[in-house]
Amino acid sequence: MTEVGREIPVEGVDPRELYGPQNVYLDQIKALHPSLRIVARGSTLKVLGSDAETAQFRKRFEGFTAYYLKYGHVSAQVVDQCFAGSSLSHEGPIDKDVIVYGNNGNIVRARTVNQQRLVELFGHNDLLFAVGPAGSGKTYTAIALAVRALKERQVRRIILTRPAVEAGEKLGFLPGDMKEKLDPYLQPLYDALNDMIPPARLQKLMEESAVQIAPLAYMRGRTLDNAFVILDEAQNTTLSQIKMFLTRMGRNARFIVTGDVTQIDLPHKTDSGLVRAMEILRSVRGIGIVEFDRRDIVRHELVKQIVEAFDRSAKNEE
Repeated sequence: MTEVGREIPVEGVDPRELYGPQNVYLDQIKALHPSLRIVARGSTLKVLGSDAETAQFRKRFEGFTAYYLKYGHVSAQVVDQCFAGSSLSHEGPIDKDVIVYGNNGNIVRARTVNQQRLVELFGHNDLLFAVGPAGSGKTYTAIALAVRALKERQVRRIILTRPAVEAGEKLGFLPGDMKEKLDPYLQPLYDALNDMIPPARLQKLMEESAVQIAPLAYMRGRTLDNAFVILDEAQNTTLSQIKMFLTRMGRNARFIVTGDVTQIDLPHKTDSGLVRAMEILRSVRGIGIVEFDRRDIVRHELVKQIVEAFDRSAKNEE
């Protein structure tokens, strides 16, 4: 029997994530294919054996990689199912509320009525506004939709942006260069992405500019084609800024604008352009608006009570 050698590229993922600690999963794969010689070399897997066996192995390995990219984790059981010939559904359990499978088997789903509404409206609107209180999951749900769109190749890149407006602090007094000054404002966006994309994969996507996180000022002058773009903390934009952002929309672009009008950090709260922009655009076809409320808060139970207490205080002061 003639042996052939195949080189299988490990694409879109750090091979160490697939091979496991101390190559435990790679050793398991080798044990399941005793007639093949399998050697891992960097981002390539070299396989030596018969033409039929190496071709079958390549197909199985590609399925194994696809599983990891979708679900964000592997296990000994997954290896066995992928390489021992037993059935493995890459679609996972049927659950209409699942948006994306995050890291370590974490399932990101629409958990409240308005989160579900945001997912539903996303299906037939290119621009969405999602407004509501802290902890209602509006930004997290939007980022999950963006990650799903990127994984399914509906878009080529994700762009997340926020206005760099101080919440009682001054940028000039913060240490570091401009990037280091701005990163704290963008950290919540990094946190959400880290929940949904494996670290090595996210690092690669950012190096390739397939995932970009930048302050709003960096959007000026750009045309954003084939992109899923999220403007977070939009209550801290002026009307001219939010207009500038919305007019960046290019071909095959999807935009979601999120904000909480009770947390405006501008010097004059009436300068916020978010509410005015929604009033202007509410009747435009292709634009959806979801208004979250206290019932959507999915953080600690105390958060809901805190929001309610502040709302009561605000009404008493009117």
